[in-house]
Amino acid sequence: MVAEKVFTQLRRGTLEFCVLALLQGEPRYGFELVKALGEVDGLVTTEGTIYPLLARLRREGLVETSWQESESGPPRRYYTSTPEGSRALAAFTADWQRFCTSVDKILQSGRRG
Repeated sequence: MVAEKVFTQLRRGTLEFCVLALLQGEPRYGFELVKALGEVDGLVTTEGTIYPLLARLRREGLVETSWQESESGPPRRYYTSTPEGSRALAAFTADWQRFCTSVDKILQSGRRG
């Protein structure tokens, strides 16, 4: 139960950077992001989480949007990372790698004893 709570907190703290990473290669619309995250173990999310997150990232200047026609319905809002979003992702990635390395060292040292 405690591990589940910690995992939930980690997921919340990293989700925005996972979204920024998915937006590095190409513009994507919200439901496409939900599907992409759902294909990764532990990152299943809902539209009710993604759309408020995307709105916040947009307000913060980390993503920008454009409307594109859809072949299967109304126009879709596509999101893409801004240069500021790419810088934020790069900084997070460096910090995350240091963090993971540090945690792994501690966890491994605990198994030796």
